[in-house]
Amino acid sequence: MSTLHEDLGVTPAINAAGKLTVLGGSRLDEAVIAAMGEAARSHVVMDDLLAAAGRELARATGTEDACPTTGAAAGIAIAVAALIAGTDPARIERLPDAGDAPDEVVLQKGHAVHFGAPLTQMIALGGGRPVEVGSVNAVRPEHLSAAVTERTAALLYVQSHHAVQSGEVPLEMVVAIGRAHGVPVIVDAAAEEDLRYWPATGADLVVYSGGKAIGGPTSGLVCGRAELIAACRAQYGGIGRPMKVSKEAVFGLVQAVRAYDGAGGADAAGRAAAQRSRMARLVARLDGLPGVSARVVRDPAGRGIHRAELTIDPEAAGRDAAGLAAELAAGDPPIFLRGHHMAAGRLAVDPRPLTADEEEQVVARLTGILTGAAPVAESDPGDEVVECRLVVTEPAGLHARPAAVFAQTAGRSAAVVTVRRARPGSGPGGGSREVSARSVLSLMSIGIRCGEEIVLSARGPEAAQTLAELAEIVAPRHR
Repeated sequence: MSTLHEDLGVTPAINAAGKLTVLGGSRLDEAVIAAMGEAARSHVVMDDLLAAAGRELARATGTEDACPTTGAAAGIAIAVAALIAGTDPARIERLPDAGDAPDEVVLQKGHAVHFGAPLTQMIALGGGRPVEVGSVNAVRPEHLSAAVTERTAALLYVQSHHAVQSGEVPLEMVVAIGRAHGVPVIVDAAAEEDLRYWPATGADLVVYSGGKAIGGPTSGLVCGRAELIAACRAQYGGIGRPMKVSKEAVFGLVQAVRAYDGAGGADAAGRAAAQRSRMARLVARLDGLPGVSARVVRDPAGRGIHRAELTIDPEAAGRDAAGLAAELAAGDPPIFLRGHHMAAGRLAVDPRPLTADEEEQVVARLTGILTGAAPVAESDPGDEVVECRLVVTEPAGLHARPAAVFAQTAGRSAAVVTVRRARPGSGPGGGSREVSARSVLSLMSIGIRCGEEIVLSARGPEAAQTLAELAEIVAPRHR
């Protein structure tokens, strides 16, 4: 009997990149899966469940109350909406039109990040108007204080590896400014590991992702002062309605938080030491591969995460970091390394999602690609390369849903398909980097937009047919 993965034409991937939304967040443990199954088999009054789960999550975070959400992004929107509309049904139902209510959300310019979507868009969904202060890499307390007016609804502080890590006003000062002006402070701590530290800073609301450090399903939570959390829950009668969290996700989140808290989630010293030791052993195996210099690095945002960083010498390796990542992603199974610094020639292995067996597969694949030690199938005369040039007419370009459909279609084919920009230097991805058509992450990384010309290349069985199917996805009128 085929699996649903096979029926859908989606290949399970080896995730060495980290707990990323684009790769499905966390691998769930059996207790979390069982909790979600328990929820799926019965009905429940959702208001009662949200309140009960909130009490449990509040105990884990050391706060007065908490509100489950579909994720940290939804948590930001809901938190902003709660501070603008409170529990007033008329104001809640008017959002994102804030009317005459204070609606400005002040944040440091280096905190206006893009985490897969713009943070400022989440603020706007909640009815807020972002007010960015200072410069990207230099903000003073005076910038924040001067931006606070009678229209200010909140100060927002972003604790994330996406944010600028130097030259920013620290959280304790942001909280002090908020207190001085009577303005509440929201902290976006989406991927942070310590569930008690950030609420203890004096922030009024703290937002966490349930699917990152906690290891839960796609979910999240807002925690903080009881009256503000009551306002957060009230937003499910307004802008929170399209973000409603399922009973299965709530059960899974509660179980994941119980397990995380029980294992000493905030006490990360032992976990960090184990990661550092594990990555040191991996570095010893990878350092010295042709074109690879490896070392252990700590997460730049200060979390207790240790990774194996691989600096790629294109001349010695025979490909640059982007090319190596594309080859790994094009394999079976696809392997994804962390590519946050790929443009600077660096890739990384994040140990958190990796099983021991998967780590061995990463080593074997890298060794095979860089040394030629892996067996390579003999070329078949029928495996000539077929190319197709076309202009993308799909409005979303090769991003989001079109990229997912494109990758699924390529994944079902026996042909090996790659994509590159026809005119190097245009678009946000720039260059003429060639990526695997089977990898959503790689496709999105080159930033193909509507109106750009691309080249599809295919080799192997079904090459021509596959190119025709892919062309119809990104250029429906292409013939």
